[in-house]
Amino acid sequence: MPLSLQFIVDALGGRLLGNPDLLIQSLAPLQTAGADQISFLSHARYQSQLAQSDAGCVILAPAFESQAPSRASAIVTDDPYLYFARLTQLWKRQHADDSGPRIHPSAVIDPLARVADDARIGPQCVVERGAVVGAGTVLKSRVTLGENCVIGARCIVHAGVVIGADGFGFAAHQGAWVKIEQLGAVRIGDDVEIGANTCIDRGALEDTVIENGVKLDNLIQIGHNVHVGAHTAMAGCVGVAGSAKIGAHCTVGGGAVVLGHLSLADHVHISAASVVTRSISQPGQYTGMFPLDSNANWEKNAASLKQLARLRERIKALEHDIQKNKEI
Repeated sequence: MPLSLQFIVDALGGRLLGNPDLLIQSLAPLQTAGADQISFLSHARYQSQLAQSDAGCVILAPAFESQAPSRASAIVTDDPYLYFARLTQLWKRQHADDSGPRIHPSAVIDPLARVADDARIGPQCVVERGAVVGAGTVLKSRVTLGENCVIGARCIVHAGVVIGADGFGFAAHQGAWVKIEQLGAVRIGDDVEIGANTCIDRGALEDTVIENGVKLDNLIQIGHNVHVGAHTAMAGCVGVAGSAKIGAHCTVGGGAVVLGHLSLADHVHISAASVVTRSISQPGQYTGMFPLDSNANWEKNAASLKQLARLRERIKALEHDIQKNKEI
């Protein structure tokens, strides 16, 4: 079902330049969009694509208004990327297919679990005893929500997610491992999205906590008793070890690791593939990785790194001698 530009602007705002009756069939990138599609320009580096684009309508900022092709319509807004995000939501609502069952027949829900009347439970999901699924939340296929775990309202949990598996807790005894029963649960707030095959372990004694608005990508591991602050986002393959506390409005790049029992302040941003080995108390961007190089150069640099402690002591001794000579 196509949407007219007038319908889009009436729903989302913005200033429309061009034909309000133009019917948009779909959304597309600038470089491939056609005359019946809408796209967006959010960054100056892509403005060369704007002149060449065949899009029927382009969402852009006031600074690029004069560069819009004369053949195309435009929607002018202060934040084109945010506008585009909201347009995708509008499009999904208008084209949603809710004809299937609210709870798939293959889902297994314990009688002592509580599922909101408007929540949707997909194929082969498992909701265990005492678990709670909030209003408007959607569990895609093969999601497991462990016993006594709680997920709030308007959440989206993608295929294969496991919430509430046992945390990794064992005590060493005479060369063997003795299991520490994980007696806590997982508490997830509202408006959280969790990517496919991500695992969030239950706490050992207290709960693992994911606050409101958190966004987790695919294949993320959240260890037991981790606390993730509101509106933090993590990219794919991030690992957060047990009892780490991550603040609000943080970002963690793909493949990064946060070691256990560390704390990150609010508004801390970790670069991809970094390993966080200490707590961070100040907001900012942090990177911790060895630069990529040819293997031969990497081996030489790695060998030099091993000597840094010895070289540091030699430099301190030389500085001491220089200072002593100055005093003489």
